[in-house]
Amino acid sequence: MEKLGDDDRTVKHQNHKDQPGMKHSVCGMEPALYTAGGTLRYDVKQKKMTKCEIQNSALTITLGLIGSIMLMAACLGRGLYFPGDVYRVILFTAWSLLMGGSTLLLLFILQRRKNNILSSGGNKQTKMRLLQMTHTRWVIWPVVMMCCYGLHAWSGSVSTQGSLDEMLRWGLLAMFALLAGILASRMNGLRWFAFGWQAAGGLLVLSGILAVCGVLPLPFGVMRTADPEISSAGARLGGLLQYPNAYGAVVGMYALERLAAVARAMARPVPAWRLIAAALPLMPAQAALLLSESRGAWLATGLAAACAFALQRRGHRLPLLLATAAPLASAAWLYGQLAAAQLAPAPVPGLLALAGAWAAALLGTLLLCRLWHCGARARAAALTALALAVTAAAALAVASTAERLTAGVGTGLSRLQMWRDALGLWTEAAWFGHGGDTWRSMYRAIQSSPYVGGEVHNGLIDIALDTGLIGLIIICTWFAFSLRNTREHAPGLMPSMLVFVLHGAMDFDWSFTLMWMLFIWLGAWAYAYKNERHMSAAEELAPFHARQASVSYTSDPSTQQSRLPAWFRYPVMRAMPRVTGLAIVIWLGGTVWLASQGVIAEAQYRSARTAMEGTNQQKAAFIAAFQSNPYRPEIIISLSRTFESNDAEALLLNSLSHSPGEPQLYQELGERAAQAGRGTQAGAYFEQAIALNRYDTRSHSAALYWMAYASRREWAAGYPDRARQTAAAGVRMYDYYEQLNEKVTARNARNDRRFTLDQNAFNYGNHLRILASAAKPLEQIERTP
Repeated sequence: MEKLGDDDRTVKHQNHKDQPGMKHSVCGMEPALYTAGGTLRYDVKQKKMTKCEIQNSALTITLGLIGSIMLMAACLGRGLYFPGDVYRVILFTAWSLLMGGSTLLLLFILQRRKNNILSSGGNKQTKMRLLQMTHTRWVIWPVVMMCCYGLHAWSGSVSTQGSLDEMLRWGLLAMFALLAGILASRMNGLRWFAFGWQAAGGLLVLSGILAVCGVLPLPFGVMRTADPEISSAGARLGGLLQYPNAYGAVVGMYALERLAAVARAMARPVPAWRLIAAALPLMPAQAALLLSESRGAWLATGLAAACAFALQRRGHRLPLLLATAAPLASAAWLYGQLAAAQLAPAPVPGLLALAGAWAAALLGTLLLCRLWHCGARARAAALTALALAVTAAAALAVASTAERLTAGVGTGLSRLQMWRDALGLWTEAAWFGHGGDTWRSMYRAIQSSPYVGGEVHNGLIDIALDTGLIGLIIICTWFAFSLRNTREHAPGLMPSMLVFVLHGAMDFDWSFTLMWMLFIWLGAWAYAYKNERHMSAAEELAPFHARQASVSYTSDPSTQQSRLPAWFRYPVMRAMPRVTGLAIVIWLGGTVWLASQGVIAEAQYRSARTAMEGTNQQKAAFIAAFQSNPYRPEIIISLSRTFESNDAEALLLNSLSHSPGEPQLYQELGERAAQAGRGTQAGAYFEQAIALNRYDTRSHSAALYWMAYASRREWAAGYPDRARQTAAAGVRMYDYYEQLNEKVTARNARNDRRFTLDQNAFNYGNHLRILASAAKPLEQIERTP
């Protein structure tokens, strides 16, 4: 073998040395040129892009743009917490994937007809690369979770609507994972991962900071409260997510990724503009994290940063601390200024404070970097500045939040109580769970005190309630796989993934689809690092393997080694792409259809709510919404109020099979039965409604009113015995209500739902006692609104 030159790499031929010509390699590789002497000439610097390379580059750009747009759409869509926002992003994603897939298939067919590549040896390697691009290990996790929720929706659960919503959410995540996996396998895909991350993170951070400074109007971006246990400044930044805890976790993830980038830049001498570019978003991200006042996000970010410090090599640990110093001190000062104004400063002073803190962070980082690379004395000065900056930042942060840190642990105790109640509910279906939205549907029935908590504030418990141990094992395995892969190929991204895992275990971040999208994006980004290194190595070794590739990929059956018999192997291999493509089309088509039905139902429901009450137009809109989505309780209850008694009751009873844990359905049935003078049946419905929502004052009061109404109807119809029985059942409801109120009062615990004995209910209870013992009915009692 001849020696490789700098500009002209050559490999000596072993066979057919006297045959000049050119042999084409597989798609994406340069042609191998053979000279008359049999020497392979592979020109690296002067190669030209082939049509295949142009198509590959276009595909990478398309995938990168779609992924980045999806991330930004999720940010602008309140983190995709609400199902309606998820539906719209699903439609966009499916449409983009279908259009992109159709375009790619068309180009593939045209290339096949022109070059007949399927009959060449290169086709087998092309097919192998297409199969590798799918990276099923990235898609399998959300697909399995989607199937779990789909089975619950099909077989029955506490909320069919909740199971369908979760199935569609995980379907969107599966689409996103498929896109990210393919992008990670592409050359230059690494740049698009960095672009998407910076675009989404920068959008979240800057929109939040500018909203606080009064420049950008952001409705519900700042949560205001007078409770010191919730906020010491009286206001907390929730940003585009409108929830400070989840927002704090996201900006913490972004800040740690930027911190790792700045630390890498400071570890070696680099131009000043590179260091500034890396450090530019760091201070605003840290300030946004402080402004969220999320103690859980602070703790998770701190633990992840400590883990990053421990995993660093000895020579890179101090640069990591130096990268933290100036931005953190500036962010803490900015937080103190904005918190003093309750996150509502005048625009000009707020912008001046932001600009000053930002400039100080960048200049301080540049100064510390220069001192670090200027000798022992300068390094000592840098370490001294580091200690002073960290001390000042800690003092400012603690001074600003001292009131909240010492205000008590009421919210923490409430969460512990929630978790205890949730674990009791989980044991009823430990292996397979209860289906989607279990906690939101059932917490009012099992809560041991009147706390407010539509979310269980623990991602692991929430998944266990929905899908049982099966789903929990799947999620934990996914975490372990992703963390190991990230630790191996991209250690700088691991702290961000740790924030996602740690904070999700103490809050409901995982209810935001955006959080899972960022987790998938980080995992695929880590794989892209590995793939980029492999592709670079493959390019360097391509001349040596070009001849071997042309010999290996041949149509001679003797060279194909396989344990499967030929009569089975070839039909399966030929059918596999078609079957896979058909399955993907069916999956995307079904997901799009369900999402579109949800969008139509939501639009019709809103139209009916704005229409004039009792008109045919309103009824027609409710019917259209019900036809598009027959599982949503709100639509069914509103539609039932436009029907006659028998039709409404039949509709509500049918809805109970899809939402057996919805108390409002039983409340509506009880009212219908009371209006018809069926007191015994009304009492059964009201008892079930109260059992499913025991700490709701209005439900108790309404049940007592309608029981008195039903008793009077039965008196008027000439059934005094039934009337007394109905009134006696109402008296028992009142006694239970009174005992429950006494128990809550005696505990002297948090009463977030303001559960008390209503004065109207007291009057209804006295009236029921009279009806239960009277020889004839009294005057009609009026219902107080």
